[in-house]
Amino acid sequence: MLRWLRRYRYNLLIGGIVLLLVSIFFGVNPSGEQGAPTLWLGFGGVFFQPSEVLKLVLVAFLASYLAEQYPLLSARDVQQKLGGSGLSPRLFGPVLLMWGVCIVVVVWQRDLGAALVFFLAFIVLLYLASGQAWTVWVGAVLMVVAGVLAYRLFGVVRLRVDIWIDPWLEAEGRGYHIVQSVLAFANGGVFGQGVGQGAPGYVPVVHSDSIYAAIAEEWGWFGALTIAALLVVFVARGLRAAVAHQERPFYALLAAGLTSLIGLQSLLIMGGVLKLIPLTGVTLPFVSYGGSSLVMTFVMTGLLLRLSSSEDSHAL
Repeated sequence: MLRWLRRYRYNLLIGGIVLLLVSIFFGVNPSGEQGAPTLWLGFGGVFFQPSEVLKLVLVAFLASYLAEQYPLLSARDVQQKLGGSGLSPRLFGPVLLMWGVCIVVVVWQRDLGAALVFFLAFIVLLYLASGQAWTVWVGAVLMVVAGVLAYRLFGVVRLRVDIWIDPWLEAEGRGYHIVQSVLAFANGGVFGQGVGQGAPGYVPVVHSDSIYAAIAEEWGWFGALTIAALLVVFVARGLRAAVAHQERPFYALLAAGLTSLIGLQSLLIMGGVLKLIPLTGVTLPFVSYGGSSLVMTFVMTGLLLRLSSSEDSHAL
């Protein structure tokens, strides 16, 4: 499977982009809600979200590409070849390319969460492969520029930012989602209302985007922090697998990229529900309802298990 991902990376990338383009023009929403994002493709009553598949495909492609460019991307070689400037087109070009892909996702599908996950995971991979701190700063600047443009051009982005700044101005209107999430955390206290107790149904989209608020209400801060701790352990184990394969750049970057996807997605949704950052609409890995996201999370977990097994340390 790992060699297959590397060998057919261009085919997989093209296929993933084609699926994303098809969803832009022919996408549907299984709920049938008017004005809801049409991010799914369906046939015969079965629906899936191409952006979830594209996450895995992009990480595999980037890990393979950066692994091949690793001699040039290493900090020492870059400084020797470019006089210490570190400004290589092979570094700067991919950053702009991924920034453009994220902009397309936001513009056409208004999928802010997917765009953020794509771009942040790529910046992590680029930094790990190059060791160049400026890649992080350039990525941050591009992300801010994209955020400002999205805020000015798209109402859904402007809405999420406005209600994040002060949801209490419209607590029964546009800010209802954030207000109910925060109240759910407050009602849960330290140990929660109890399983099946409380009123998580008052939180919009509680089965998906806001599942963390329901956990906090029923299990309290103890349960919420336990979920966070388990995710931290998962990320730590994934990064350990990456370190174990540091002599094999592709496997190391693949492990780091997959781990980053799950870790960053968790941070984005937990931070959004807690009103630390604007809501992004991504799912909480292993917990939220969502078939495409759950299936791809388990696929990525299977790949990480393959990479972290003791047999792979000698066989790969």
